Amino acid sequence: MEEVKVPSPGESITEVDIASWTVSDGDYVNIDDVIAEIDSDKATLELTATASGSISLKAEEGDTVNVGDIVAEIDTSAEAPATSEAPAPAPAAKEEVKEEKVAEKSASVQESSSNAKGHPSPAAKKLMSENNIAAGQLNGTGKGGRITKQDVLQAMTAGIDASAAQGWGGSRDQRREKMSSLRRKVAERLVSVKNETAMLTTFNEIDMSYVMTVRSQFKEKFREHHDVNLGFMSFFTKAVTEALNAFPAVNAMIDGNEVVFHDYADIGIAVSSPKGLMVPVVRNAEQMSLAEIEADIKRLAIKAREGKISIDEMTGGTFTITNGGVFGSMMSTPIINPPQSAILGMHNIVERPIAVNGEVVIRPVMYVALSYDHRIIDGKESVSFLKMVKEMIENPSSIIFGGKDPNEVLLGL
Repeated sequence: MEEVKVPSPGESITEVDIASWTVSDGDYVNIDDVIAEIDSDKATLELTATASGSISLKAEEGDTVNVGDIVAEIDTSAEAPATSEAPAPAPAAKEEVKEEKVAEKSASVQESSSNAKGHPSPAAKKLMSENNIAAGQLNGTGKGGRITKQDVLQAMTAGIDASAAQGWGGSRDQRREKMSSLRRKVAERLVSVKNETAMLTTFNEIDMSYVMTVRSQFKEKFREHHDVNLGFMSFFTKAVTEALNAFPAVNAMIDGNEVVFHDYADIGIAVSSPKGLMVPVVRNAEQMSLAEIEADIKRLAIKAREGKISIDEMTGGTFTITNGGVFGSMMSTPIINPPQSAILGMHNIVERPIAVNGEVVIRPVMYVALSYDHRIIDGKESVSFLKMVKEMIENPSSIIFGGKDPNEVLLGL
């Protein structure tokens, strides 16, 4: 008998949730077959069979188990199911066998249609509830037409008609759902940040006219040349890396009685996924071009939304950028992503009246917010950092020249 134990997803992770089983109790599995998906507080991982044989499940979907716990056993003495067809029945028994097969088929169809078809697995049901998706909007590809978690994720990726989403039922029903490991960890971290840091937020506004003009002028050529879209995030990421170089305390973190400074910029980019907010990290962003940043953000965002991102790709950031503007947020005070010391919040772009050279003009304006730990970052540094980001976004060419005016670079000033 081979025991299947919960592997360690990463350092400091002691427990995981059984998100879904991909096999049923008693099924024959081959070594390295995926038998389950497990959720940790950072990522979704696949659990594979450690041997071939008949599997016996020791945990239910939704259970929280510790790393090292036995969640299944595989009977290695079991024989693999025969793949060859059974010999043809004797002529005298043909009618009797035919009747038995018709009865079995009828019972099988009735069972699958009544118990499986159109019904979601526990993991799929949870995901559907979180995203307001009705079973009628999905085609189940699981056994007997059962809706699997992957069916939901594929439908969300392809796009679901919002008009067909399930609405209020008019009932007085309530339901309770267990918080996922990820949601529990996020809750713990958010509370600890509020309690353990001296967090403040400073604000500014950015005239997006010039960067929008550059983007509009070159976006088609940029896409053709680099095979990625030119978005605002790459401009902000590049501006942030230049500002972090000028104000290293914003890129530092506290470790006990010491301050750890980083001579590199690993920028966490907050992205929305079916499992919630995730923050994959763009490594050494200070050395990347705009195209390289866009390509890496795209790669990480796709992996996060498909639930395939690894823990290593979400750890070790030195600074985070979050963009609530894609959801319509005008202003917010983002919470620091520990152990980092600061986070930049981007918001929506709205045409607003502003004063330019003594005249009121209409310009596309974005409000930005920098939340920072006042224990390590002084007010002067935080305000100056955000001001430098503002100036580089309002003068995109300065990003290419390290925050300096191109004419100053030309003149060696």
